[in-house]
Amino acid sequence: MFRSSSSATATSAATSVNGFYAFLTQNLDDLSRSFHSHNFMSIHFLQHVLSSLQSFHSHLILLVQKLHLPVGEKWLDEYMDESARLWEVCHVIKSGISNMENYYSAALTIATSLENHHFLNPQISRQVLRAINGCQRERVGLEEENRGLIRTRIQPLMMNFDKNVLIESKFNGFNGFRGVLFALRNTNSLLLMILLSGLVYCSPITSFSSSSCHGNNAMNYSESRSVFGLGFMVSASRLHDEVMENEDGQNGVLLYEFWTARAAIDELKTEIERSRGTGMEFDVSERVEKVKSCFGGLQCGVENMIVQLDDFFDEIVEARKKLSDLCTHG
Repeated sequence: MFRSSSSATATSAATSVNGFYAFLTQNLDDLSRSFHSHNFMSIHFLQHVLSSLQSFHSHLILLVQKLHLPVGEKWLDEYMDESARLWEVCHVIKSGISNMENYYSAALTIATSLENHHFLNPQISRQVLRAINGCQRERVGLEEENRGLIRTRIQPLMMNFDKNVLIESKFNGFNGFRGVLFALRNTNSLLLMILLSGLVYCSPITSFSSSSCHGNNAMNYSESRSVFGLGFMVSASRLHDEVMENEDGQNGVLLYEFWTARAAIDELKTEIERSRGTGMEFDVSERVEKVKSCFGGLQCGVENMIVQLDDFFDEIVEARKKLSDLCTHG
């Protein structure tokens, strides 16, 4: 589990509105640094993104308990709406990465079967090529299913990262909680889009080039850090633009480990097709080892991400109950 903030900042985030904005800012800056220190959409970076989502949510709950918000007011409904959205999108993410299981299982089965057949003859080559074709069909199927998840379950949520933040007095409502919740919702949208593009499917619906509102009314963030905690918007906008630049109009599952695994199985297929025409046995041990390594890494990353998501679901359930009880008992 990634924890990027200092204990002092975390403590401040839990006790004051301004502390929470500072906590968002610091963590988003940490994410930018992590983004540049790893491969684009690597599992390591995406685990950091999910950890940030978890941390932002948990610190919001701590802050609410310090603000002494009025019982029975609309703030609870607004939190419940946002946590329900988090729940829904994270379940889509879990479904999307769970769809990879048949793909990496098929590839690892091929690699295991070839461990004792480093030198392939024409007959074994035909069998392996049929298995690889089946594995590639699994990949096409999971991408199609994941694209459907984005279209049917994410598109209705109209999830956008809004760069054009207007300073309105309503954000001071409920002792500043409304502004905090807006900040969290906007930041959540950015981080969830990163996770969806990396782990489920990047399409025009989740594309960063079309995800933010651009216009002439955009705030001059650098001059507005002290108003409505806009330091976090500077950091969030920077991270958004960095991801958008690297995305560069790509479609499909952008996960780095997914692409390296795909390349490894494609290279094995190309090697077998090239060599089988000679009628002689040939050594594929190096290609097989690469397939095993890449798909093993993909499997490990997917399984770890699922565990992390399940932990987050438990945290959301606990937080919703805690805040409901807070209102019930005053």
